[in-house]
Amino acid sequence: MDSPMELNIHHHGTPHIIHVPSSATLQDLTSEITNVLNIPVDNQKLLIAPKPGMQKAPFAPTRLNEILQTSSPKFKITLLGTPAKAIADLHQQSESEKQRQEARASALAAARRNKQTPTSRRSGGVHTISSSSNNYTFHRLLPLSYLPNPDRSLDFLKRLRDDPGIRAAMAKHKFSVPLLTEMNPAEHTTSESRTLGLNRNKGEVIELRLRTDAYDGYRDYRTIRKTLCHELAHCVFGPHDRDFWDLTSQIEKEVERADWKSGGNQLSSQEFYNPGDWDSVQDGEEFVDECGWTGGEFVLGGLQGDSASSQPGSGGALTRREIMARAAEERMKRETQTRKQDDAT
Repeated sequence: MDSPMELNIHHHGTPHIIHVPSSATLQDLTSEITNVLNIPVDNQKLLIAPKPGMQKAPFAPTRLNEILQTSSPKFKITLLGTPAKAIADLHQQSESEKQRQEARASALAAARRNKQTPTSRRSGGVHTISSSSNNYTFHRLLPLSYLPNPDRSLDFLKRLRDDPGIRAAMAKHKFSVPLLTEMNPAEHTTSESRTLGLNRNKGEVIELRLRTDAYDGYRDYRTIRKTLCHELAHCVFGPHDRDFWDLTSQIEKEVERADWKSGGNQLSSQEFYNPGDWDSVQDGEEFVDECGWTGGEFVLGGLQGDSASSQPGSGGALTRREIMARAAEERMKRETQTRKQDDAT
């Protein structure tokens, strides 16, 4: 007789008991998860601790008793994935929101043409609309609401956006980024590497790894800021070639020089989790990114209720088109406010 094996699978903070035979494979486990939780195999990611780490589809036919260290006090299986019904509902909501945003974007474009507002586009894909330094910033900040303390993540993103060094560098290079968001560590961690940041489509979206792997704190601020300098350089250059590294070095120096608040020193020990983070990057234990990511549609799936600095309480999935429409709307609001202030004076 093949005695059953009882496993606790943690999904969105809730444990679920899954029974499989003792001879079951990793493929058998994912099939049983589909039967119990209605999460398609292709949508499943299993973070198995302490080893072998993150497992993704297609799953190997490896026997579970060969890879699961059930006797370890650190043993835990975390499931990342969205049920099929939730995905269908999300797609329906996204389509409705897409139609509404397309109508709004058309109206904004018509308004700009009527006012004959001068527009420009910097080569390299960075989106800019006027010479005002107020436009050279991150127009929307988005923490991940399904992770602990999203308000603290939003404060962290605001600090990066308002950092004097970052603001000065973005204004000098005319960087205008529609969306700055945090990265879920579990989705960008393997047993061999950790990714610290991503730049999608040369400045449309920048993702940063704010949290520790255990979700019990936040990483060193200066490490995250260095990662942000790296990702800003990808707004111009995709590959990690000589031009890219020269620009990255230039941005880092500009950020340090303009950081009048800290003068290049640590701001507050209470705001740092691991001051040695950047050493692990230099030692090759972590990777800033895998060059600029280009192509496709960036969708923040299932993040209903996430907060944003420009539109608090807005939610739903955002495609590239929707991100750009929101960014354009915010820029027009700022330009209108600036004109009103000029008229008043």
